[in-house]
Amino acid sequence: MSQIYLYDTTLRDGTQSEDISFLVADKVRIAQLLDELGIHYIEGGWPGSNPKDIAFFKEIRKVELKQAKIAAFGSTRRARTTPAKDTNIRTLIQAEPDTITIFGKTWDFHVREALRISLEENLELIYDSLAYLKEHVDEVVYDAEHFFDGYKANPEYAIKTLEAAERAGADCIVLCDTNGGTLPFEIGRIIDQVRKQIRTPLGIHAHNDSECAVANSLVAVEHGIVHVQGTINGFGERCGNANLCSIAPALNLKMDRPCMSEEQLRNLRIVSRTVYELANLVPNKHQPYVGNSAFAHKGGVHVSAIQRHPETYEHIRPEKVGNITRVLVSDLSGKSNILAKAEEFNINLDSKDPVTQEILENIKDLENQGFQFEGAEASFELLMRRALGTMRHFFSVLGFRVIDYRGHGDARPLSEATVRVKVGGRIEHTAAEGQGPVNALDNAMRKALESFYPQLKDMRLFDYKVRVLPTGKGTASVTRVLIESGDRLARWGTVGVSDNIIDASYQALVDAYQYKLLQHQERQNRQD
Repeated sequence: MSQIYLYDTTLRDGTQSEDISFLVADKVRIAQLLDELGIHYIEGGWPGSNPKDIAFFKEIRKVELKQAKIAAFGSTRRARTTPAKDTNIRTLIQAEPDTITIFGKTWDFHVREALRISLEENLELIYDSLAYLKEHVDEVVYDAEHFFDGYKANPEYAIKTLEAAERAGADCIVLCDTNGGTLPFEIGRIIDQVRKQIRTPLGIHAHNDSECAVANSLVAVEHGIVHVQGTINGFGERCGNANLCSIAPALNLKMDRPCMSEEQLRNLRIVSRTVYELANLVPNKHQPYVGNSAFAHKGGVHVSAIQRHPETYEHIRPEKVGNITRVLVSDLSGKSNILAKAEEFNINLDSKDPVTQEILENIKDLENQGFQFEGAEASFELLMRRALGTMRHFFSVLGFRVIDYRGHGDARPLSEATVRVKVGGRIEHTAAEGQGPVNALDNAMRKALESFYPQLKDMRLFDYKVRVLPTGKGTASVTRVLIESGDRLARWGTVGVSDNIIDASYQALVDAYQYKLLQHQERQNRQD
């Protein structure tokens, strides 16, 4: 059975996605991550299109990669010029990549309307460009752009374009579903016909406009494709490209076509999240295999079952892709959810303990009020510890006041918060300003507490979300505030609910401080 090669184009196709732009340093870092993951080819960009891609190829030559080949991307020569005189072709060679990938036209409609040349002249463009590149680089990949649309429109001509690439010595011919509109049953049928006439190894490049990019790629492998192109997290233009974070585990774990080692596959989630971070995007929590919710269980029946046999509701073991099983708590929860979370938090709780039922009823009552603990597990852990009487009382807030003031004209509003906190027998009364009322309250609380607990200085607020709950009361509606906080070791979520947004924010902030102090105390206890 043939080896399957993964060809990553995150650094080119991925950057064509709306809202994504990588610095040269980001691209180098991602290339290193992909190499460590076991990706065989890394397409660095189109060196003839912009200075950033030219700089990347210079920088990546200074990096020692373990296995990956660096590919440069470009197009066939222009009409009415030779490859030797074509700026794009020359720039590809000057980039000194391990592999050069060029695309050409397959669809007769594009040849006539986009290039405005004859069908025969297009075949010459493909042949001349590939033959010339083969004289200057060890490996050349040909991307047959719009192949499936072209084949459906004019199968005879589409095959002729592949034959031109084959005669020129292309090492791999990639069949591209550029518009992303081909369905899996069409992919297999067309590839079978192509393989009857083309002997060069074939690849697949699928876009996700019909949400079939991953399925099309896997079907292509079943029909003899040996080279699969895609991007990390499915980044790409319009609806994205085939997602290698889904393709790699499917090949390794489900199709018996390993494309990376078991150890490398366990790094899949961290690579996915790092690329999200470098792209400055929030990770898709519902993404298969690597998302936070990919192995999250909420219904009590599900949780009870996975505790006995995880395979009852998990299609693979999450650890194989670097993920974990998560148990959520909500109004759908049963005792099994509560017990599973207690075990996760190292809290000793028995199914027969009356407190377990008390916690469960409390959860359901709070969620009925609008609380949500799925994104606020720190608040849930604090709730359990308070019910069990194991929560240390770090501080009390005796009262707070927030004032907003806006002057005339375009003057910025001013926010000031005053708080009174009690720690032990001491009372601290402080005030602070901030960028808005919640920031002012956060600053005042920190100012009051840091004199007692200096460890709060390394705690940061990472995210703040407000949700207006559908009560039909307009501006008097109940609001839910979710806050994500963290330090250099961890991140945690807390929640507050109130018909006053400042009060809801206060509840979430207090839980965030309490959780930080709890974690610090437990770390000290472990060290002792």
